[in-house]
Amino acid sequence: MSVNPLDDEQRGEEILAVFDTAFGALLAADPAAFRVKFRKMAASAFAFYRGTAALFYHDLDAEKHGGPYLDDRTARVWIHGDLHAENFGTYMDATGRLIFNVNDFDEAYVGPFTWDLKRFAASVALLGYAKALGDDQIGELVRVYAGAYRERIHALAAGAKSDEVPPFTLDTAEGPLLDALRDARALTRFGLLDSMTEIRDFERRFTSGGGSIELDAATRYKVLAAFDGYLETLPDSSLARPDSYRVKDVVGRRGIGIGSAGLPSYNILLEGHSDALENDVVIYIKQAQTPAVSRHITDREIQEYFQHEGHRTVISQRALQAHADPWLGWTELDGAGQLVAEVSPYAVDLDWGDIDDPEEIAAVVADLGRATATMHAAADDTSGESLVPFSTERAIDAAIAADEDGFAPLLVDFAHAYGARARADHQIFVDLFRNGRIPGL
Repeated sequence: MSVNPLDDEQRGEEILAVFDTAFGALLAADPAAFRVKFRKMAASAFAFYRGTAALFYHDLDAEKHGGPYLDDRTARVWIHGDLHAENFGTYMDATGRLIFNVNDFDEAYVGPFTWDLKRFAASVALLGYAKALGDDQIGELVRVYAGAYRERIHALAAGAKSDEVPPFTLDTAEGPLLDALRDARALTRFGLLDSMTEIRDFERRFTSGGGSIELDAATRYKVLAAFDGYLETLPDSSLARPDSYRVKDVVGRRGIGIGSAGLPSYNILLEGHSDALENDVVIYIKQAQTPAVSRHITDREIQEYFQHEGHRTVISQRALQAHADPWLGWTELDGAGQLVAEVSPYAVDLDWGDIDDPEEIAAVVADLGRATATMHAAADDTSGESLVPFSTERAIDAAIAADEDGFAPLLVDFAHAYGARARADHQIFVDLFRNGRIPGL
C-alpha cells in the first residue's frame, strides 16, 4: 500500500474526521469512557492500531472496487474485520472442547478476504517493531503467515479431512497456544462466579461495586424484556433445561475497554444447567456497534441481510466459528441491536509478553495463519447462511493460484508500509489528545 504523504497537520485532521464518524455519538454520550479508551490507545502504536479499525479501512477504501486476488467471490466472503495478533485466544465450544482460535467478532462482516490478511500483517509489523526486530525479520514473519495461510487454504480446498487439519486443542496445539489452553483449563466456573457474585439468603447474587451498576425498576424491566426476546434467537439445542434460563439477578455495566468504550451493557445471572450454585451462568447483553468494514462495502444485499448490529454480530460469529458458544444470541433494547453471550470462565487471550525469540514468534504466527484460513473456510455454503453461497476456500485457493509468487510479497510490502503509517499516526494521535484537540473531550 502506498501511504498518502500528508503532513502531520493534514493527517491529524483526517484522523479526527474518521474518529467523528466512528465514535462521535458514543463519545458525546460518554466522554469519560473515551478518555479511558484513548489513554489506553496512547500507550503504544499497537494499542492505537487495535482501537482504530475505522482508520485502517478508511485508508484501504481506494481498494474497495478491486485489487489483487479479488473477484466477485473473494471480495465478498465472511471476514473477521479486526484481525490482529492479539485477537486470538481460547474458548470452550458447544461440544465441551477447549479451542484456541480467533476471538472477538464484534467487527465481523462480509468483504474482501485480503482485508483480514492485511490487517493482521500490519499488526505483525507493529508487534515486531515493538520487540526490536529488524525489517527483514518482520518481512520473514509475514511471509511465514502468508505461507501457512496459503498451505491451509489449499488443503481445505482439496478436501482435507478434519484429522488432517485439526483445530488447536489440548491434544494438537504446541508452544504458547498450548500454554493458553492449559491456563484456560485451570480456570473454573466457580472462580468466575466467586469474582463477580456472592451468596445472600441461600441464593447467588451479583456483588455490588466493582463496575456493577444497580438498575432502577424501569431499566430492569426493559432488560428482562430484552432477555425474553434473546431466548427466541437461541438454537433448539441450547434449550435443554428450561430452568437454565431462570434469572437470579441483573446489573448494569459500562464499557471502558479499547473496543467497548461508551457502549452500555448488562450482566444477567442465570440458574445454569443444574440447581447447584456452582453451575450458575453469567451472560452479558451489550449494544452492538457498526463494524468499520461496513462503511466501505456498498453491496445492498449484504447491508439488508441483517436485522440490526446484534443480529449481524451473532450471525457472523456463528458463520466464522465452528461450534460457537451455545449461549450466543441477539436481542433489541431501546431500539438498538444487542449481542448476548456468556461471560466465559475459560477465556484466555494469547499473551505476547514473553514471546520474544524470533523462531518462537514465527511458529506462533504460522499457527495463526492456519487459524485464519480455517476461519475463512468455515463461513461459506456449509455455514447455513445464504449470503455466501459458495465454497470460500476453493474461491480463495483459485485466486491465489493465479499468482502464487505475488501473494506473500503483497502482504510483506503492505505490512511495512502500513506499520510505518500506524506508528506515525500514533504519535499524531498522542499529540492531538494531550493538547486537547479531540472535540468533546
